[in-house]
Amino acid sequence: MEPIINIPVEILRPLLAAAVAIGFVFANATVMGYLERKLAGHFQRRLGPMEVGFHGILQMPVDGIKLIGKQLIAPDNVAGALYYLAPLIALAPVSLPFIVIPFSPGLQAIDMDIGLIFILAMISFNTIAVFLAGWSSNNNYSMIGAMRSVAQNISYEIPILLSLLAIALMTNSFSMRQIVESQRGYWFIMLQPLAFVIFFISALAETNRAPFDLPEAESELTAGFHTEYSGITFSLFMIAEYTYMFLNCSIATAVFLGGWKGIPLPFGEYTGCIWFFAKAYFLMFVIIWCRWTFPRVRFDQLMNFSWKYMIPFSLVNLCLTAIGVKLWQAIF
Repeated sequence: MEPIINIPVEILRPLLAAAVAIGFVFANATVMGYLERKLAGHFQRRLGPMEVGFHGILQMPVDGIKLIGKQLIAPDNVAGALYYLAPLIALAPVSLPFIVIPFSPGLQAIDMDIGLIFILAMISFNTIAVFLAGWSSNNNYSMIGAMRSVAQNISYEIPILLSLLAIALMTNSFSMRQIVESQRGYWFIMLQPLAFVIFFISALAETNRAPFDLPEAESELTAGFHTEYSGITFSLFMIAEYTYMFLNCSIATAVFLGGWKGIPLPFGEYTGCIWFFAKAYFLMFVIIWCRWTFPRVRFDQLMNFSWKYMIPFSLVNLCLTAIGVKLWQAIF
């Protein structure tokens, strides 16, 4: 008999986690697409999807099959390969951050020392994809949406980094597991409420969600950066958007809301993920709530809000945190 090939656990575990993450990306997009339609309906005092399946529960799979089967129609003047590369760049990196997110003590593929930085780096690929999509479409509306996206994401990445840096100062670590384990008896939202509010608002802008969805404002730009996309290429942008939403909510859950911590459950080493997902999806519900509640802001208001309020407040919060940490270390 031929000898059985032994694959090291260090290699097998990340590969298995990546495969599960890819499956979760599509499952999450399906569930969130359905929930957003139903919640939007109830917020507007209507029913939402009702025809396909019980209460329209099969509407998203049917829409997915329809988009996959549609013919890809592209204008003659698009920038060739770059036009088709943009949706792939939007979707390709989104499964990688799941490898370092600690869903529970026993459900984390890799505990990286720079896990928080790695997640933020992967999320930033969305800006490149949106700009590439707008520019390569060779459409005036798409180009305006692309330029808005770059300006918006650069402006709101700064308060995101500053708010998370305050937590890094308190824990002296960028490891996601270490940050969660540092929240013993309390969550960091109790010590850093301003940082949490700044992060959450900035995450709305970072993911191009209303009321900050200026790069794809339908009333102004028809669809913005993805005006010229249809079929499967359009669906890749939508799947990426819901995944980036979940990733930002996962960061908020791990950094500010105690991660997997909650009322102890049996087999807590693995079932702690129930608390993690409950907190993350509650934040996603709030994001959808904001979309169907607040009107879209003007672009000048969007930029002024970041540079005049979010960044100064996050800098003040960071300075106060640094002073507080030094005083705590000096006293204790």
